[in-house]
Amino acid sequence: MSSNLILFNKPFRVLCQFSAEGEKSTLADYIEAPEFYPAGRLDFDSEGLLLLTNQGALQHVIASPDFKLPKTYWVQVEGNITENALAQLRKGVALKDGLTKPAQAEKLNTPDIWERVPAVRHRENIPTSWISLQIREGKNRQVRRMTAAVGFPTLRLIRYAIGPYTLDHTPVGHWNHIEPTDDLSKEVMSFEEQKKRKTASSNRRGSGEKRRPEFQGNTIPDGKRVARRSTRPKPTSRTHRK
Repeated sequence: MSSNLILFNKPFRVLCQFSAEGEKSTLADYIEAPEFYPAGRLDFDSEGLLLLTNQGALQHVIASPDFKLPKTYWVQVEGNITENALAQLRKGVALKDGLTKPAQAEKLNTPDIWERVPAVRHRENIPTSWISLQIREGKNRQVRRMTAAVGFPTLRLIRYAIGPYTLDHTPVGHWNHIEPTDDLSKEVMSFEEQKKRKTASSNRRGSGEKRRPEFQGNTIPDGKRVARRSTRPKPTSRTHRK
């Protein structure tokens, strides 16, 4: 029986969805696995590791920053990355939506990876370099914004790892079923137990609430009295003959 987790090496310019959108390539062009959905996203112009699952709790644990699964990226940047820039990435970078959390950042030798199609534009007078960047949060296009903020724009972005899972032995455009690690399974069980406790607690509070008294007589819920209609008989009016 296949597992409920898939590892996919997403190519460049592939939408992280199964539904069609214009003429853009999607996951449906590569993966035939009904009821599986991405656990987190990877931008159209980014490459690399994407996890998919058919289990809601597992999807939440992988995608949520609350569970702190580190994500490691291999990033080709414009220019020779400096130690000062790496130090800034490690400390945290101020972006428009706040300061990033401290990251692990190291200079990386050019990795032995697949050719990108189309290739990164080459400029004779501007060198490039690679870094390994590990983060534990998921701001929109965060890695690209981080490298730009320290003066080294991203040219190519590959997600190499999510927690213990890596791209090793998975060629670009290929996928395979994998098993959740023991730690990941424990996180899923803990999340499901917490969810059950919250549901049970919410149900107890709901059943223990006192009903508000219904409208009775001449009062309204805030205790004010409604003006009574007079019961005194009205004088009968006599008709006058003309």
